[in-house]
Amino acid sequence: MGEKAGFALAAGIARPLLNLFMRKEWRGIERLENLPGGGGFIACPNHCTEIDPLTVGHMLYNQGRPPHFLAKAGLFKPPFLRQLMRATKQIPVDRGGTGAGSSLEVARQVLDEGGAIIVYPEGTLTRDPALWPMKGHTGAARLALKTGAPVVPIAHWGDHELFPRYAKRLYPFPRKKAVVLVGDPVDLSDLADHPLDKTTLVAATDRIMDAITALLAELRGEQAPAQRWDPSQHQQTLRGRDVERGGTSA
Repeated sequence: MGEKAGFALAAGIARPLLNLFMRKEWRGIERLENLPGGGGFIACPNHCTEIDPLTVGHMLYNQGRPPHFLAKAGLFKPPFLRQLMRATKQIPVDRGGTGAGSSLEVARQVLDEGGAIIVYPEGTLTRDPALWPMKGHTGAARLALKTGAPVVPIAHWGDHELFPRYAKRLYPFPRKKAVVLVGDPVDLSDLADHPLDKTTLVAATDRIMDAITALLAELRGEQAPAQRWDPSQHQQTLRGRDVERGGTSA
């Protein structure tokens, strides 16, 4: 199965279902037309429900930007899903092993080919009880500074009402609406010549998370918390489900 055929198959399955359950509104998509160099980019969305990759992927695919996700390796285990994800150049990440570096190198190749890489800086669903973006990991910043690819912040809101965080079923009635807002690229130019040490990566990550949070505040019409949620300060795990240890279902 080729890449175009794989995306056509995935879109043929996902888009009718998404259109059935949700109305959608894309904002700021013109910003994707004016990216520096016109090549590959790193899309960094907020992460508040298990289905938001479908929402973000739908938006990018509709703009002629097929999405390539950094996805946890476990999603590649079912044979059909593994074949489909490999055909569409989704990138497995073994978050508990030693393969993260090689995954980022594959992502770099996709960027060099003009592709769109989707990285969730939070690494997992936000632990923030109010679903604001939490403290981010540095993978997206590292990839951006190593490749020079622009980082495009993205916020979405509404799809969590269809499938709340950690939910076990859909809530299709009444029909929900998902809104996606694409922001301007995050300016990391002053960090380009800095060493890729913790100080630089944290500074870049904070800028990315600030941009995502500002977009989400615009969508929600609310003011974001003054301090970003840090799972380590709330005895929460950094990855995986955490309902039992203080995370709350929205």
